[in-house]
Amino acid sequence: MSNQAEVAAQMLAEYERVEAEMASPEVLASPDKLRSLGRRYAELARVVRVYRSYIGAQADLLEAQEIVAAGGDDAELFKPELAGLQQAFDTVSEELKQVLIPRDPDDARDAIVEVKAGEGGEESALFAADLERMYERYAESKGWSVQLLTSTETELGGFKDVQLAIKARRTPEDPAEGVWAHLKYEAGVHRVQRVPVTESQGRIHTSAAGVLVFAEVDDPGEVEINDNDIRVDVYRSSGPGGQSVNTTDSAVRITHLPTGLVVSIQDEKSQIKNREAAMRVLRSRLRQMQLDQQAEENAALRRSQVRTVDRSERIRTYNFPENRISDHRTGYKAYNLDQVLAGALEPLIDSARQMDEAERLEAAER
Repeated sequence: MSNQAEVAAQMLAEYERVEAEMASPEVLASPDKLRSLGRRYAELARVVRVYRSYIGAQADLLEAQEIVAAGGDDAELFKPELAGLQQAFDTVSEELKQVLIPRDPDDARDAIVEVKAGEGGEESALFAADLERMYERYAESKGWSVQLLTSTETELGGFKDVQLAIKARRTPEDPAEGVWAHLKYEAGVHRVQRVPVTESQGRIHTSAAGVLVFAEVDDPGEVEINDNDIRVDVYRSSGPGGQSVNTTDSAVRITHLPTGLVVSIQDEKSQIKNREAAMRVLRSRLRQMQLDQQAEENAALRRSQVRTVDRSERIRTYNFPENRISDHRTGYKAYNLDQVLAGALEPLIDSARQMDEAERLEAAER
């Protein structure tokens, strides 16, 4: 048995264990655990499907080879079949090699997307609102749900910052179709070139907004947060310019004392719901922080390109006068900016995924 087949056999055994565990009363009573196991089950299923085809093709080829080697009338019947059986086995062997390329284990997870206005004042905030709408429309085109967690609006309708929770409506059969598998490549600085609405001379300005993307923690047990390690403050929600929009102290600010991370959520009228949303964001941020630290401590650890990306890196330019979109990581360029902002992000994301997968394949073959 080849090394690849041995690895696949181990994954088949794990697949069967996970399948049995998902049917246990304990897991069925816990949606979080069921979702977490379902994500791993879907990831393994992709390999198992190909491995079972590999086993079948290998058995057919070996049986034919044995019959031909034995001679006789049956040998003459099977000789013409050998080439086709060998080709089928070689094809599925290559497919098995491809599906065993190390993937990002978080691909099937949902994601939290945060867009922050950068330098550029009101124009940057308006661009942040454009990006927020772009992600919302893209999510809708994929059949995902979008929940606004929190936002800070400006007088002209822009966003100083906005957070979205984007979820698949069910665990994808192929992890590569997960929310994180697509949106993780959006992390970084997005630059815009256009004439701002506040510009009276018609001059083109350049400003930017930052995008952060975190894989959602669907099982709270993945990231333990001690109650003594957080400080919870409540306050009244406010709208543009500091205008109060809520007469009760429903907004929640959670500070994680060991790391200094601060999460503020105010969009829900319920303090309980705002606290739950803030804890979701905090867990996702803490988990990403842990992964980044782990990757730094172990240089040999292979992570997706997005894991080690400098989050201050300029990744894309949106040029309005030329209707041009450019991705600086992959070299992708197109003149359909209006369509991209309407949610047609797939070609841009595909270019980043192809770059990432090529690097994974190269690393696996070393």
